[in-house]
Amino acid sequence: QVQLVESGGGLVQAGGSLRLSCAASGSVSNIRAMGWYRQAPGKQRELVAVIARGGSADYNDSVKGRFTISRNIANNTLYLQMNSLKPEDTAVYYCNARDWTKYYWGQGTQVTVSS
Repeated sequence: QVQLVESGGGLVQAGGSLRLSCAASGSVSNIRAMGWYRQAPGKQRELVAVIARGGSADYNDSVKGRFTISRNIANNTLYLQMNSLKPEDTAVYYCNARDWTKYYWGQGTQVTVSS
């Protein structure tokens, strides 16, 4: 089992920045990828960014060039640096971890971008 706890959400004006953090605990040695998803009201949850165990990263086209996913392996923490935020980035952001059999989710953190 893997436990995930997000932090760092909040309210920011358009053009501003936020950094989300996700602390992982439990069977972290089994994790093969981690990522960030988001869900806006009335919309489906979508992938924002993912980083594989080897370090390669991939992004939703809508955030490329603005968001950066990274990790600190020593303290089992995943980050999402979000720059040039837009009102359409407003959503609940969820941390995700995958082992060979399961997906694990954090509780979510709200990001609100005002225009």
